Amino acid sequence: MASPHGSSSGSILLQNSGSEEDLQALIDQKKRKRKISNRESARRSRMRKQKHLDDLTAQVNQLREDNSQISTYLSLTTQQYFAMEAENSVLRTQMMELSDRLQSLYEILYCLNDINTISSSLLL
Repeated sequence: MASPHGSSSGSILLQNSGSEEDLQALIDQKKRKRKISNRESARRSRMRKQKHLDDLTAQVNQLREDNSQISTYLSLTTQQYFAMEAENSVLRTQMMELSDRLQSLYEILYCLNDINTISSSLLL
């Protein structure tokens, strides 16, 4: 004779089996979602890394351009400095020559003044 418990325990096993399958399906679905989420996160991370690399590359290019401009400016400034130094040297030499000439003229005037004083005293 079949007991009522025997048939009910069989249906509980079927229900448990169905619940286990549902649970396993739920776990598998969560795993798939997690994989998709991880892939998306990795994709975003790679995109951020690429953007950072692109930004750094652009910054390197800008700094190289700035460096080139500064180098050109420095070269021109150095050339102007040496030109000014040469001009200053010429002007200093001319100033010394003119100072010597002026000193000579003062000495001539002094001598002429002495001669005039002696002449004037002799005429008196």
